[in-house]
Amino acid sequence: MYDILPVLGSGLVICGALLLAMAIGPIWTLFRQLPIGGLRYSWGFLILLILFFIAGYVVYAKFSLVKAYQPLDLVVPIIFFCGAIFVFVVCSLSLKTTSDIMQLYALKQENITDSLMGIFNRHYLDRRLKEETQRAQSYSKPLSIFMIDIDHFKIINDNYGHQIGDLVLKNIAQNIKESLRESDVLARYGGEEFVVILPRTQISTSYKLAERLRQVVENTQLPLPEEPGIDMLSIGGTVSVGVAGLTSECKDYLCLIKNVDRALYQARQNGRNQVVMG
Repeated sequence: MYDILPVLGSGLVICGALLLAMAIGPIWTLFRQLPIGGLRYSWGFLILLILFFIAGYVVYAKFSLVKAYQPLDLVVPIIFFCGAIFVFVVCSLSLKTTSDIMQLYALKQENITDSLMGIFNRHYLDRRLKEETQRAQSYSKPLSIFMIDIDHFKIINDNYGHQIGDLVLKNIAQNIKESLRESDVLARYGGEEFVVILPRTQISTSYKLAERLRQVVENTQLPLPEEPGIDMLSIGGTVSVGVAGLTSECKDYLCLIKNVDRALYQARQNGRNQVVMG
């Protein structure tokens, strides 16, 4: 009876080694998806560690076949086998959990991102502006915003078509984004209008940022694709900007939007391509 114990013990260990080998699959999938960095190196080290364990399992199985076995000697192979099951389950769950998190993140981004320009949408803007206003009031911190409108955008659409209009929208959105600080929040307000939230920023500082942004847009030319009927090689654009901030009289986000919209209207009335502080 005891003659079969070494074979059984070795079989359990070999099965464990196979499970460990299978566990490398999910980890390798994660490893390939990660960018170069500390996290990727950590998963790579785990792969090497599993390979080391596989080698240990094989060596143990080989030597266990030639030694005398008692029933209690099966405890170690059983532990080896259960350990391999644990590693396989953890690695598989890691891949599944990561995939689910990535899908949830993608869905969240779709819900808060404007698909054309890759910036935040109106839904996210309304929520974030309300949060930032409440935070500024709670901690007595300044908060300002500016509203941006692309000048004469309808003429661009009428003269060059909506595809070119979309390119102009994306180009200007990118210019705005690159001109902002990391703490600022850019969102599409509607049509060709954008709103930028500037936490912990005085209105005077926001005015300077808005003016710099206006100049960047004015001095940027967008190369046009080669299309029949389009003679220009590039097309520019200008923006009008309204700036507003929280004050003792204006304490909520609705008032902030109202004031910045009024300032933007004044910028349009004054001839466009300028910044007006509300």
